[in-house]
Amino acid sequence: MAFVRLCVALALLLAVDAVAGLDQPRREIRFAVAALFPPFQSRNPQGQLVGLNIELGNALCQQLNVRCTWVDQVLVENFTDLEARQFDAIMGIAPTPKRRRWVSFTDILYPFTTRLVARRDSGLTPTTTSLKGKRVGVLLGSNREAFVRTQWAGKGVIIKSFWLNDELIRSLVAGDIDATLQGTVEMRSALLDTAAGEDFDFMGAAVSAEMLGDGVSIALRNTDTALRTELNRALEQLKHNGEYQRILAPYRLAPQ
Repeated sequence: MAFVRLCVALALLLAVDAVAGLDQPRREIRFAVAALFPPFQSRNPQGQLVGLNIELGNALCQQLNVRCTWVDQVLVENFTDLEARQFDAIMGIAPTPKRRRWVSFTDILYPFTTRLVARRDSGLTPTTTSLKGKRVGVLLGSNREAFVRTQWAGKGVIIKSFWLNDELIRSLVAGDIDATLQGTVEMRSALLDTAAGEDFDFMGAAVSAEMLGDGVSIALRNTDTALRTELNRALEQLKHNGEYQRILAPYRLAPQ
């Protein structure tokens, strides 16, 4: 009987601790980020994290009065470690139907547009008729890679995947690939606004598809409804106080 009473007492103590823990204010948000994609997220020569997503994440944390901790990842879509609580959220990821099977998302942080980039005189457009037999570069593991392999590869378009955008851009300039399918912001930063990009431009209309997504968000565990609510509220507050618009302005993105 004494053993039973001890077990009951321990259970009650743990329950009290758990309830008390629920009342504790959040002190930290651990954001996972793959720091390989300027101008959204990368490391500067001093090794510091920089970019649009880093600025937004830090601003959200400041608005919530919590510490931002950044966890470097090799893969953006690391849902296994998210579920294992190695971090709290994945910063800078497009909500797509496939991803929503595994995680939940905050409101959209900012929109993005997907375009084909090629030499101006190539006459290429983002259609399988135009690109048949052509080599199109995409980033490995990206939504755009999934899209072109599903929609274009079976129709004669040659798909080349690259781990780093720098490698892809060098291949495009050297003529090793004929075009690339990417977002407008990263292509302006990586090529079109540089001297090497003088002969290149966006070709044809923007490419839109459900599996590409049309914006960037923050991925969370499905159970973390409180954190999602907090981040959405903080985002709205940043929009109201003008900080959101200030952060987006240098990247030439239309505010949501």
